[in-house]
Amino acid sequence: MDEMDLDATPAPLDEEDMAALGERLETLPLDHAEWVTQLYRECLRARQSEAGFLASGCQDSESADTTQVVLDTADWLRTLWEVGYMGSEALPAPPRTDFPQINVEDILKSALFSRIRHGKRPLPFPPPTRAGIPWHEVVESDETLLVHAEVNGDGNCTIEGCGHWQVTATEAAGRNYRVQHRGKGPIYQLALDGHGGGSLRKRPAELVRRIVRQERAGIVAWLLEWPQDNGGITQVPLRAANWERAETEAQRWIALRHPDLYGQVRFERSEA
Repeated sequence: MDEMDLDATPAPLDEEDMAALGERLETLPLDHAEWVTQLYRECLRARQSEAGFLASGCQDSESADTTQVVLDTADWLRTLWEVGYMGSEALPAPPRTDFPQINVEDILKSALFSRIRHGKRPLPFPPPTRAGIPWHEVVESDETLLVHAEVNGDGNCTIEGCGHWQVTATEAAGRNYRVQHRGKGPIYQLALDGHGGGSLRKRPAELVRRIVRQERAGIVAWLLEWPQDNGGITQVPLRAANWERAETEAQRWIALRHPDLYGQVRFERSEA
């Protein structure tokens, strides 16, 4: 089966397509049927609301955004179910059997939903939290951040109220540490000031992987070279038309396949 391009904007479905999808709900496994049915009904409701809105002649700039809202909502709900973070990680660990009750306040306060609505991809794992709110900035920024932090005696540390940070290396006891959140994502340099505060900075990527630009018969392909356990090298095709997109897609692949290395790899360009 061909891999779905999550970046592509699909054409709107007609009524026959929607009806066909509804019939397929009965063939889904029980662990997926309930939440997919809920999402399908929400899409139907949104389509009916849009149709009524357009029929009333009350078109404005917001009507054009209706489809994108539905797509963003679907992405949000899928991430809640598959990745399991919502606010301060309210969902139980997989396997999950019940979709959470969601109200208006959850939507208004969701940093994840706001992130998706602004065109940014959700992370493939729950980010650290800051005051109970998903802290995407710390994963994506290269700036030094001032934090409240303390290192516990069990090899863990608490940063900005989040107690899921782990010490990976001690460089100067009581002062300087290397830390990582839940064993996934970038490695950070934590420097304590001895008064309950300090600074947190994402360490530069130390691993290097090649991205190969290959051109055959006028068709350009971008391939990520990744080492295998047997010592060989596999080439991962990237959906990209230029170097910048190739880097983005390579990071995304690492996030999905090797989340413990996300943010720790830099890329070198090579020509085949």
